[in-house]
Amino acid sequence: MESLVNTVNNIVWSPALVVLCLAAGLFYSILTRFAQIRHFREMVRLLFSPNESTKGISSFQALAVTLSGRVGAGNIAGVAAAIGFGGPGAIFWMWVVAFLGASTAFAESTLGQVYKVDEDGQYRGGPAYYFEKALGQKWLGILFALSAVLACGIFLPGVQANVVGNAVTQVFGDGNMVQTYFGDVGKNKIISLAVILIVLGFIIFGGIKRIAHFTQVVVPFMALAYIIMAMIIVFLNIDKVPGVFALILGDAFTAKAGFGAAIGWGVKRGIYSNEAGQGTGPHASSAAEVDHPAQQGLVQAFSVYVDTLFVCTATALMILITQQYNVITEDFDMVTGAGAVIVQNVPLTTEVASSAFTQLALSSIFGHLGQVFVGLALFFFAFTTILAYYYIAETNVAYLGRYLNKKSSMLFWVKVVIMIMVGYGTVNQAGYIWNMGDIGVGLMAWINILGIIAIFFVAKPAIMCLRDYEAQKKAGGPIRFDPVKLGIHNAPFWEKRLAKQQAEDEKNL
Repeated sequence: MESLVNTVNNIVWSPALVVLCLAAGLFYSILTRFAQIRHFREMVRLLFSPNESTKGISSFQALAVTLSGRVGAGNIAGVAAAIGFGGPGAIFWMWVVAFLGASTAFAESTLGQVYKVDEDGQYRGGPAYYFEKALGQKWLGILFALSAVLACGIFLPGVQANVVGNAVTQVFGDGNMVQTYFGDVGKNKIISLAVILIVLGFIIFGGIKRIAHFTQVVVPFMALAYIIMAMIIVFLNIDKVPGVFALILGDAFTAKAGFGAAIGWGVKRGIYSNEAGQGTGPHASSAAEVDHPAQQGLVQAFSVYVDTLFVCTATALMILITQQYNVITEDFDMVTGAGAVIVQNVPLTTEVASSAFTQLALSSIFGHLGQVFVGLALFFFAFTTILAYYYIAETNVAYLGRYLNKKSSMLFWVKVVIMIMVGYGTVNQAGYIWNMGDIGVGLMAWINILGIIAIFFVAKPAIMCLRDYEAQKKAGGPIRFDPVKLGIHNAPFWEKRLAKQQAEDEKNL
């Protein structure tokens, strides 16, 4: 199984996908005239607009749901893996992916809003919907929906659940060992699994509203607490900060850790972490209640900054300032010692593809409290990410259910399957589970990035939305969206909404 997973992962994450991700970000950055910079203040303003409704969630809640997917194990364990295999220079390429990816996130989330639907009393949307409506290609929508269900319903929850289980044992230890089909599992991990499944079941059976209300409290609090802990380490070692940034920038373009390894791991972990272009962000974005599609696109561009430039950078600074890391080649074997060791600061037995570097960094300053904090942060980050994955899987099952006439039963079974995968991931000890997650990310990224580029050449809806929003803002409002006026077709939600607004205007005259 491990050999098969690794082979497929190497095919999906070929250099072509790395180039495609960077090129797509640059493409939309130029087309939007670097809106991720020009509209930074507007992003922050829109973030706190009180626009929740009975059918939709607020922009802040949509950001929280999206961040619950973006801010997860990738920010703690993923950054450590990027440094461990790609060297400090990999962090620079994570920054590049975040900067360019913010424009990709704007485009895909704007498209999600334009082509969303009002279905079953709530807003739904995402790549499957905009591929069908913008390109007129149902097969592509179905293909993405299947890949999203496979990735977010099966592959990715196991990664996060594995992190949650390990986080619990970091804080409380294994406890008595219990023999199971999956090998010996600590009693504390089994207890944590029971708690996780009970809470997870309660939340996911409550729908997007319950998910949004939970994540809007947990995600900002944990992200802020995590960044504060990192800033304390930075403050206590302020004299080392210039050297750390020099190390990151210098290592990004040298062969010290392998030029290709730095770019490859930086881009891979950057996309895994911030999900820009992956096609996951538009699902929560489509559920938001906004006056104009471009507004939610800008909010989601900001979420990429929060994830990578804030949280991932916080992790990187902690690890590099305290020098609690190694740099090895991917083929390094801890048992035989085969493979190359490029930098060694901690024992070679330290697991690279885990939160170990981050844990060591915090422990070096805060002692056992640091270890406990990493465990708690991993628990909440990973748990909320599972919730986001469930919502994405649910949305795409709902899309597929329209063609199979078995929506209700399919929605029930996706809840069951994701809970099974959470159980499997929690007790599973196999290292290849991260590569399974990478396959899921890569499949969605391939389809979504090629799709949103194709949509530009067919209709340019995201760019027209941005220009329309900028023009209305300059004119002083009111902000309304008329897809027909812009030549955007198959956007019935917004056509009906505009007609209703115009009818109310006439009534008030």
